[in-house]
Order: sequence, then C-alpha cells, then structure tokens
Amino acid sequence: QVQLVESGGGLVQAGGSLRLSCAASGSIFSINTMGWYRQAPGKQRELVARVSSGGTTNYSDSVKGRFTISRDNAKNTVHLQMNSLKPEDTAVYYCNADVRTYYRGGYDLHWGQGTQVTVSS
Repeated sequence: QVQLVESGGGLVQAGGSLRLSCAASGSIFSINTMGWYRQAPGKQRELVARVSSGGTTNYSDSVKGRFTISRDNAKNTVHLQMNSLKPEDTAVYYCNADVRTYYRGGYDLHWGQGTQVTVSS
C-alpha cells in the first residue's frame, strides 16, 4: 500500500504565500515523477507543477515565476512553495506520485486526498 498525505493548505490573502507538503509512505521501492494538481469548483483538475526524480521541473503557465516545486528523494516528499497568490489560485490541491512498490513491478500513479487553498481578495 502507498499513501500520500498533503499538508499546508489554508486561507491566505492575495499576495500572500503558502507552502504545501506531501509525504509518500508505504512499500515504496522508487518514485519517478511527483507533482501537484489543483481543481477549482466547476473546473477540471489541472497540472500545477511536477518534478522528475532527477529534478527536472515543469510548471503551468499560470503559476510560472510564482510557484516553486521541490522534492526530497530521501524522504519521499514533495513541496510546493506558492508566492504572490491570487484569488484564482483558490482550489483543492492534490499531490501525486508515480510509484514502484516492492511487491509489484512497474509504476502506478497514486494521489493524495487533497488540501484546500483559499485566496481572498
């Protein structure tokens, strides 16, 4: 079993900052890509940022220059530093990880339960 647990969401004023964290645990052999997605009410889930095991990062255009993704491979954690937050960043943020376990070959995508981020104007 693999679990992803997010933390760090909350309510912040526009222009403020939040740091999200996600910890993966369980029978993890290795993790490939880790990422953050978000889903606002009435909208589809969208990619925010992702980082490969080698550190290569990708960001959506809407967060470039404001958000920074990072990971600690030794701790199986991924973080999202969010600066200059805008009301349109309000959403439930989900982390995911492409995980290979000790008992199953290949990689499977796992998701966290989500954490709410609300940015007030």
